[in-house]
Amino acid sequence: MELAVWGVRQPADLKWLDVPPEAAVQQAKELLQQMGAITREGQITGHGKQVAEMGFHPRLAHMIIQAIAQRLGRLACEVAVLLNERDVFQGDGSRDADLRLRVDALRQGGQVGTRRIDEGLYQRLRAELQYLQGSLSLGTDRKIDSGDCGLLLALAYPDRIAQRRSDGRYLLRNGRGAVLPAMQALSAESYLVAAELDDKGIESQILLAAPVSIDCLRMHFPTQLEERRQVFWDTNAQAVRGRQREYLGELLLQDAPVVPSRDECLEALVTGIAQTGLDILPWTKTARQWLWRIRFMHCIEPEHWPDTSEEYLTATLAHWLGPYVYGMSSSAELQRLNMTAVLESLLTWQQRQQLDKDAPTHITVPSGQNIAVNYSNPEAPTLAVRLQELFGLSETPCIGGGKVPLTLQLLSPAQRPVQVTRDLHSFWQTTYFEVRRELMGRYPKHYWPENPLTAQATHRAKPKMLT
Repeated sequence: MELAVWGVRQPADLKWLDVPPEAAVQQAKELLQQMGAITREGQITGHGKQVAEMGFHPRLAHMIIQAIAQRLGRLACEVAVLLNERDVFQGDGSRDADLRLRVDALRQGGQVGTRRIDEGLYQRLRAELQYLQGSLSLGTDRKIDSGDCGLLLALAYPDRIAQRRSDGRYLLRNGRGAVLPAMQALSAESYLVAAELDDKGIESQILLAAPVSIDCLRMHFPTQLEERRQVFWDTNAQAVRGRQREYLGELLLQDAPVVPSRDECLEALVTGIAQTGLDILPWTKTARQWLWRIRFMHCIEPEHWPDTSEEYLTATLAHWLGPYVYGMSSSAELQRLNMTAVLESLLTWQQRQQLDKDAPTHITVPSGQNIAVNYSNPEAPTLAVRLQELFGLSETPCIGGGKVPLTLQLLSPAQRPVQVTRDLHSFWQTTYFEVRRELMGRYPKHYWPENPLTAQATHRAKPKMLT
């Protein structure tokens, strides 16, 4: 405040024995801006000059000036002299934080109920009050309301307005937690203002406070209220939700549903899909195969084929999926998607033709059967086929324009893997004979020729010519 009066906007512009901590300076600036004492640029305002001239702490000076305009000047003076001293009930063992009790004691000869202000302190407070009220132009206060002490504290401590989270526990405007030291009447108040905090631990103890109403906050802090229209993905509902919310700092004062626009829905839906994962989309077996086949082609020709890795698809959802989900707002609506058609749109007509040629869905084996190729590992597509169906085939089938040999998962008659190879020719020359001995023992009714390269392939127990 003093620097602003001098015309100094930044403490660093002066030479200091001890430079004020930056965090403390910033906090002070924010408080003075909330009070309207300085501008965002740090210039002193007309109100700020009045505050500085009073000689009180800026919080209390601001409170008194504002209170006079509200016809609460005398009450403000009482609150100011109380706050300018240590807690007047501090020595009587009271843990009741209600400031209104102190005001009542000051007005009623120093005592309220069983609580009493020390006589010497009381006399000093009365003298200070008389001097302060005599130095100001005060009219007659309007009829005092139970929430007026809270209003005055809110003027002096706008950063300590607090919202109830549970009995006795509060959230301060700045986002910190605070708690009343014991259950008391204030513990049930929806909003209160803390004039004194101990600033210890995770949650500060509220040592002195008064209640304030939400209507009072809206009336006296209209420029500090912030309306936020928030459209977001609700994880529990698996849907986009819209809310119109009113905030005072970190305090949520009002929360009402709102219907999001289509553009807002799209942004929130894309965010939700990214958070949840691509599995939220309706992947059919055919769509999965399309996805894996494109990934395979990207592996062998990355410069010519789109990247469909999970990371890239997640990062570019709005681009490739956005046009298809525009107007949707929930995971249930997403189930209408045809993911195969979505993936097809990523390719040109020529690429679709090449995909069928170089990444076929099935391979015809010597037995005449069409066996599906598994592209789930795009770096090593697999063909799971019974060993007997490959008799007569000397070399491993290749895909990708002949560049990539398939990983053959050779199966027993019971469809159990007996060997994995990418070199069928070598398998026939070496390992086959060991596998043959084992399979002959386990499946004696099946056909196990000595020379697999000249034998007839079959998908039965034996070729028809031998049955």
